[in-house]
Amino acid sequence: MKKTILLLTFIIVASMSYAQNAKYGLRVGYNISNLDFEPYPTFDNQHRNGFAIGVFGEYDLSAAIALAPELQFSAEGAKDRSLRVDYIQAPILVKFRIGSKIALGAGPLVGVKVHEFEDGYRNFGFSGVGAFEYMVTDEIFIDARYHYGITNILDDNPAGLEAKNTNIQIGIGIKI
Repeated sequence: MKKTILLLTFIIVASMSYAQNAKYGLRVGYNISNLDFEPYPTFDNQHRNGFAIGVFGEYDLSAAIALAPELQFSAEGAKDRSLRVDYIQAPILVKFRIGSKIALGAGPLVGVKVHEFEDGYRNFGFSGVGAFEYMVTDEIFIDARYHYGITNILDDNPAGLEAKNTNIQIGIGIKI
């Protein structure tokens, strides 16, 4: 027990001393999402407009590279009510700064479905994320992201359909 407490104390102190160049913040976004079906479905598959809101941290690894883990709610899926899927997501972006105002980012995203658990959709989804960020001021930024699903989100689909989330997200946030 003493070794565990000592180890946790060491990790916390090391994290706090390392995170001197850390920023934290809040981000909200507008989603334009859809499901990418294979084969193409015979039913109407229109995009869904939704929103995202979350908190993040940004930790400098060097002057040009930062690690940005995030936790967000995101309303995704397609327009038809039966095709809507909402997630609690955890993207982890590696950001590459290009000058003082622009950053490009990429990384994985894991999502846990919220709502019903017996609705034909898998409870977990994995995606890849690409991001562009522009700093309007020292604290306020705007960004654009594209998520593309890696995993099939349909659970036990007898029709042989495969569906992957696709999402364009336009956001605004504040870093402190």
